[in-house]
Amino acid sequence: MRYKVGVAYLLWLVSGCGALGFHRFYLGKTGTGILWLLTGGIAWMGSLYDFFTLPGQVREANFRIAYRESLLSGQGGMRTVNEAPKEPVERTILRIARKNKGVVTPGEVALEGDCSLDEARQTLDKLASSGNAEMRIRSSGVVAYVFAEFADQADDFVV
Repeated sequence: MRYKVGVAYLLWLVSGCGALGFHRFYLGKTGTGILWLLTGGIAWMGSLYDFFTLPGQVREANFRIAYRESLLSGQGGMRTVNEAPKEPVERTILRIARKNKGVVTPGEVALEGDCSLDEARQTLDKLASSGNAEMRIRSSGVVAYVFAEFADQADDFVV
């Protein structure tokens, strides 16, 4: 929903030239809307102020909506302060391989890479088919991928 200047002015007019604060409720300013309602727009001084600043208040309200929508959808390049950009799956795989002496499982990638198990498995299969890793089966029966450049030994694997 986008706020419109015409609607805000109409509500300002209908609410006794802003004295009842309907325009403030419309713009999501509930606190000052109640204040305007109880004080007659702070004795019409606030209402007069709103008459001149209403277009800016509408722009600000629309900006707040756009900002919230971009945060919720994760698009638009806006991130919360503590949110880091998502690491590519291949980079996650290589980081895990280095940490685990060359051995990576799809479950580890899905857990640390914030991706699905299928996406992790597909990416690992792609890396194995291009010769960057070898698919091996652990003695426990778990399928793992070995990156030779990070591997120390492969004693835990069945040939």
